[in-house]
Amino acid sequence: MKYLFGPVPSRRLGQSLGVDVIPLKSCNWNCIYCQLGRSVPMTNERRAYFPKEEILAEAREFLATYDLGEIDWLTFVGSGEPTLHSDLGWLIRQIKTLADLPVAVCTNGALLYLPEVRQALLAADAVMPTVCAGTAELYWHIHRPYPGLTFERLVEGLSAFRGEYHGQLWAEVMLLGDLNDTEEALRGTARLLALLKPDQVHIALPNRPPAETWVQPPDEEGLMRALAILGQSAEVLHPAQGSFELGKDDDIVTAIVGIITRHPMSQADLERALDRWSPDKVDQALIELGASGQAQVVERHGVRFWSASPAVYPDEVESQAVSPETLRPRLRYHRLWPDRPKG
Repeated sequence: MKYLFGPVPSRRLGQSLGVDVIPLKSCNWNCIYCQLGRSVPMTNERRAYFPKEEILAEAREFLATYDLGEIDWLTFVGSGEPTLHSDLGWLIRQIKTLADLPVAVCTNGALLYLPEVRQALLAADAVMPTVCAGTAELYWHIHRPYPGLTFERLVEGLSAFRGEYHGQLWAEVMLLGDLNDTEEALRGTARLLALLKPDQVHIALPNRPPAETWVQPPDEEGLMRALAILGQSAEVLHPAQGSFELGKDDDIVTAIVGIITRHPMSQADLERALDRWSPDKVDQALIELGASGQAQVVERHGVRFWSASPAVYPDEVESQAVSPETLRPRLRYHRLWPDRPKG
């Protein structure tokens, strides 16, 4: 599939079917923690990046093949900032007519100061903006926004949206060690959250390879401090447990690329997702994936992650194009899954 991916497991949304309306990596922030790497170059242009009719047609076709009990939410999230797509409001409204499922939007919130962007999101059942900093200095350091997207504009937009929106507002705080986990930083974030009055506050941790290698998760003390300061509605989002659905397509390579372009996967998660295929098919698919130049392997603290080749990570990260020569010795899935069928 070109625009949809998953369903993928989510602590907030159960089994979430992703809808991606932005090419990798079209974003107006260049966050130091982003799992999709650096935004090179950044963009703040709102336009129809993909034809809205094509996205809707793919959603209609995809949903027709699934029992709705297999999906909990339809979520606009993926390769960049979804509010950059000028037809997002139309897509939210139309996709809600296809199935009796709630719709969520993950956004950095940077464009909510624009009335047309706030209007576009009003039809969503849940909107999840990023709130990682309570001061302009920390905002610039963590998010490295496009010129003109000031902290003041962010607060202005979030406040205006809170006054207009009647769905669920869930603020996400990406907690970073020695950055926004100090008492001073957390009290600033808490003041902003008190202004916004979100229905829930979700504390996320940088579990996947961040754009910058020096980014670290908080220690236990920092995490406990965040829970104490950010209020009773705050909860920590640990990695979700569940199955990554790679689609009901026999083309394994296409299915894998569809996920890792929006959601880099650890080797362990990828192995579990491929469990329904035979070891021989998996071996061949991963070799083909590497040979096609569509994937790269990023290692972080000894954990191997698969990501799309266009994603930009700094040189300090051990990131490599995957070739048949480097990959073939690592494919030993029959040892990992001794009870799996051979055909």
